[in-house]
Amino acid sequence: MSNPNKHPRGLLHAWHSSLTALAGLRDAWQHEDAFRQELFVAAIAIPVALFLPVSNVGKALLVGSILLVLIVELLNSAIEAAVDFASLERHPLAKRAKDVASAAVLLSIVNAAVVWVLVLSA
Repeated sequence: MSNPNKHPRGLLHAWHSSLTALAGLRDAWQHEDAFRQELFVAAIAIPVALFLPVSNVGKALLVGSILLVLIVELLNSAIEAAVDFASLERHPLAKRAKDVASAAVLLSIVNAAVVWVLVLSA
């Protein structure tokens, strides 16, 4: 049985997947303040990382740590949206899901800070 919600295969699938991903980025930009703030930091930090006098591995770690924050924030936003879609009613499990996703964002930010300190102090 085929799923009518699945994209076609091959290059057409890649095209549809890219459009879906871009729509997700647009939605995050429009609806998530934290994502906009982190993207602003990334727009500054990534070019700075690329011009710092560190090894290519160091640059990859610096850029990767910033991209990881954005990735985790997108996942956090997706979890929050799914929980809110399921029910806007307060529930301990909904709170736990949102709190744990938020904790993941916090840890990704701590990770980025540690990576930057370690790479820049080497």
